[in-house]
Amino acid sequence: MTALGGALVALGVTVVVLSALGTLLLPSLFPRLHLLTPVTSLGGPLVGAGLAVVNGWTLTTATVLLTVALLALTGPVLGAATGRVAAQQEGLLDEGEPE
Repeated sequence: MTALGGALVALGVTVVVLSALGTLLLPSLFPRLHLLTPVTSLGGPLVGAGLAVVNGWTLTTATVLLTVALLALTGPVLGAATGRVAAQQEGLLDEGEPE
């Protein structure tokens, strides 16, 4: 089980690192926001699943899985809110304009 857990953590970390490197290469905020999606929807859950496999089913595992679930739920909302605020500041979106 440790090899499986290590592989899941390594895969999750790889996704996060590749997304981080991609943000360094993109020129503006809006394309960079798209690279947050793999981190919150794939990288975090893979790392959490790997830690759960390595630790076994304990209270620590429940805490890790709760953290991963909160990240998966709040990540897209925070990304959308960041994009909306940036669009408003650049004048691309009126404050009263519906989505």
